Amino acid sequence: MDNAILDAIEGFVATPWVYVALFAVAMLDGFFPVVPSETLVVTLGVFAAADGNPNLLLVILVAALGAFAGDHISYFIGRKSGERVFSRLKPGSRTHKAYEHVGDMLQKRGGLVLVVARYIPGGRTAATLTTGATRYPLSRFSRYDAIAAASWAVYSACIGYIGGAAFEHNPLRGVALGLGLALAITLLHEGVRFLRNRRASAAE
Repeated sequence: MDNAILDAIEGFVATPWVYVALFAVAMLDGFFPVVPSETLVVTLGVFAAADGNPNLLLVILVAALGAFAGDHISYFIGRKSGERVFSRLKPGSRTHKAYEHVGDMLQKRGGLVLVVARYIPGGRTAATLTTGATRYPLSRFSRYDAIAAASWAVYSACIGYIGGAAFEHNPLRGVALGLGLALAITLLHEGVRFLRNRRASAAE
């Protein structure tokens, strides 16, 4: 069963259609965050290390372009109906807190928040919708978002590539390792952020 699944995946990633799928998933994830774009990029990075298909540089480029396009769709959604979206969020929920946190960060640090928020669970969509809703200048949004999308694509693809290189003859284990590394880094980031916020609250 595993061999059949692996053969099917390897057959698909060797075709140009994989880049079309990657662009679509990365774009959708910008305004529909249940789509697992990071998982797909990590997985493709694994297969790129295992047998050279797909091409790692193309994976990074297409993922970045798809994320950039999706973020701009989210920005314009926020610009058009941001207040209505915010009013539907349940007060005290994780999503509501994420929007409030991103809004505060935008006031303090501006566009750099777009780069940081991409690595915070739920932060990417919250950041792009909030920048649109607050009518953050589009030119500045695009500039910072290009940095965010590119850094995210490089990070995700390289994490997958590391996993694929470690298990060159067993890509499925490489996928597991790559996703595990991504999860570990995310948890470490969240842990550091939690401790900083706790210290800041204690100081106040």
